[in-house]
Amino acid sequence: MIRSLAVTTDFTVHHDVPLRQLDDPKFKWYWVDFHNPSEEEALELKDHFHFHPLAIEDCFYLLQRPKMDHYENVHFFVMHAMNAKTLDAEEVDMFLGSNFIVTFHQHDSREIEDAWCRLSEQENLRSEGHIYAAYLVLDNLVDQYFPSVYQLEDQLDEIENNVHSESIEVLMNDIFEIRSKLLKIRRTIVPMRDLLYRVINTDRIEQFREHIVFFTDIHDHLLKLSEMIESNRDMTADMRDSYISLNSNRMNTIMKTLTVITTIFMPLTFIAGIYGMNFAHMPELEWHWGYYAILFVMFGIGLGMFAWFWKKGWFK
Repeated sequence: MIRSLAVTTDFTVHHDVPLRQLDDPKFKWYWVDFHNPSEEEALELKDHFHFHPLAIEDCFYLLQRPKMDHYENVHFFVMHAMNAKTLDAEEVDMFLGSNFIVTFHQHDSREIEDAWCRLSEQENLRSEGHIYAAYLVLDNLVDQYFPSVYQLEDQLDEIENNVHSESIEVLMNDIFEIRSKLLKIRRTIVPMRDLLYRVINTDRIEQFREHIVFFTDIHDHLLKLSEMIESNRDMTADMRDSYISLNSNRMNTIMKTLTVITTIFMPLTFIAGIYGMNFAHMPELEWHWGYYAILFVMFGIGLGMFAWFWKKGWFK
């Protein structure tokens, strides 16, 4: 589907203007949106707009890293939206010319839809020009990152509050799942942050200078998101390390207990082994009180060793 939004010199808006009529001098600037276009519609990128073949190729071979390329008088942007359910990145491409913006996306994009509606309804936004339209698209894309990050942060807070009411295994499964999601979000946010850094520092697009404060604001949002992601990842790492430490401490306690028991029974086993050899000339075997005496000695040795280990703090 191809749709167009054209703004006249008096800032009135016209929708679905044929592509061949968009160059009419009465239009101050225009926006063309390609939403999951057919093969015939996609040819307009080459036949009507004459975009560079490499940029057109990037539109169809998903998923490109967020970037900004310059082709003569046209600037090409690869951006990432975020699927709120799967947290997967979805590519949104944008061409920026001297008086137009062209967006291209294969998936439904509520961010673009929101920017489109706002420009259609608010004259003060249309008067800002096509660079401001590009800002609205970028700003909406970045704003949609926040709910997912906040949701994961709330889950971490809930885990921290319920750490004593849930089993360690369940908590760790939740933590590892959150950590995996944070990594997936990070793969989207960090490249977008780098893209915005290039945008606010480029000298190739002079029109950006007039709106630099807006793009700097987007970059600030991405910095905040990056810090939140890193902070939450550190928190999950601390929880993971605490779990490993608890497991190690628990294992050490178990091994210490088994070692104490084994050590206590070693001399007892030795004594039992000696009197279990059944040699003919063992005087103790003929002694009437020998059995009870050996039991008493073994009990005394065991009790003495237990008391000694207790004094050393092995059972604490």
